[in-house]
Amino acid sequence: MAEPPAPIDLAARLRALTQARIALGRTGQSLTTTSLLDFELAHARARDAVHARLDANALRDAIDGQDVVEVHSLASDRATYLQRPDLGRLLDPADAALLGPSNAGVAIVIGDGLSATAVQRHAGPLVVALIARLANWSIAPIVLAHHARVALGDEIGAALVVDLVIMLIGERPGLSAPDSLGAYLTWAPRPGRRDSERNCVSNIRPPHGLGYAVAAERIAWLAEQARTLRLTGTQLKDESPAGARAPQLPDGQ
Repeated sequence: MAEPPAPIDLAARLRALTQARIALGRTGQSLTTTSLLDFELAHARARDAVHARLDANALRDAIDGQDVVEVHSLASDRATYLQRPDLGRLLDPADAALLGPSNAGVAIVIGDGLSATAVQRHAGPLVVALIARLANWSIAPIVLAHHARVALGDEIGAALVVDLVIMLIGERPGLSAPDSLGAYLTWAPRPGRRDSERNCVSNIRPPHGLGYAVAAERIAWLAEQARTLRLTGTQLKDESPAGARAPQLPDGQ
């Protein structure tokens, strides 16, 4: 008589496919100690990512060979940045003079956003991969922006007089993803652009999210389409061969 098949551990199979918390188990009416400690560690990592300071010198080294201009938003410190999102969207007037007209095709702006951890880990390799795929573009000096929200790229892009701005920024940390980097593309950047006028490539964080090569290919594809159509946003669909369609814009950036 044949042996009955071994039971399938469905929870284990699901856990192998995702970092989400699945079938955590319990002790009485409570989580197991291991699950509780894992949760508290993830929460601490997310908080640390929000409050982390960007090491600008290390990031400059990661993109060695590129001209870099460093600027700040009107949010003077991290606490102000978190409490006043509007100030993170405005350029400090003292830094505006650093951004003369470049008349380049594209500007790459790196903003710390809500996770400097993501920027520190992923922005350097992504910029290197992206520049290699933007050979047909003239590129303005790279701008490194402190206490930045996505819309800060609009003012920076307008000051540089570029056709397209690509804002690489740390996304809001989650309990399973404290280091997710997002890329936001805006055609004809200027203050007052709406989120619906942007495209986003999100969750750039190998090995658990998009790898640098795949993300760079999708961003470069969107950039070429933006130049052809002279627009970004809801009318530009990600039909690139590099992967699935770009996710929707995360809230609160």
